[in-house]
Amino acid sequence: MEQQTNDLIRKEIENNEVCLFMKGTPDAPQCGFSMAVSNILKILEVNFKGVNVLEDQQLRQGIKEYSDWPTIPQLYIKKEFVGGCDIVKEMYENGELKKVLENKGINFKK
Repeated sequence: MEQQTNDLIRKEIENNEVCLFMKGTPDAPQCGFSMAVSNILKILEVNFKGVNVLEDQQLRQGIKEYSDWPTIPQLYIKKEFVGGCDIVKEMYENGELKKVLENKGINFKK
């Protein structure tokens, strides 16, 4: 991975408490999995930064290397990699995602 791509990924993760690397944007997701995770965060009323990996092929490949995770979307909360769509959906359904957000001091409406 190029240093520039690595720096961009690290900067997004460090500067945003909740950061979602996704295909498309939160308002216009370009794949069903990205839409699902984005919608879960919207349902929880969490402020999050959506990073569109489709805008840059280096970024799209780089995030997979950065997290050692093969798929997109990828969710980071307070600099910690949480997982992809299946993991986030399962965590949401069993209430764990809300607990993680609360434990990390993420503000959202209850």
